[in-house]
Amino acid sequence: MATQEELKQIKADKQVDARGTACPGPLLEVKKGITTVEVGQVMELLSSDQSTNKDVPRWAKKRGHEYLGTIEDAGFWRILVKRGK
Repeated sequence: MATQEELKQIKADKQVDARGTACPGPLLEVKKGITTVEVGQVMELLSSDQSTNKDVPRWAKKRGHEYLGTIEDAGFWRILVKRGK
C-alpha cells in the first residue's frame, strides 16, 4: 500500500465528487465513474461518508479493480481506484 505522500502524488484521470451524499450514494458514484476511465487509469472519489472507506476497497477487489488508498482531507476522504478491466 502506498504512503500518504505517494498517494498525494498520484494524478487522477477522473474525479467524482460524492461529498454530502450518504451510503450508498458514493458507492453508486464510483461504480458509474469507473466505467468512464480506460483500463489502467485512476479515478478519485471524494466522499464525506465514512462507510465509503470500507465499501470502496471491498467493491474494487470484488470487481477486479485496484484500490490504491485513501487520503484524509479536511472533512472528507479522497479514495483512489485504478481500473482493472
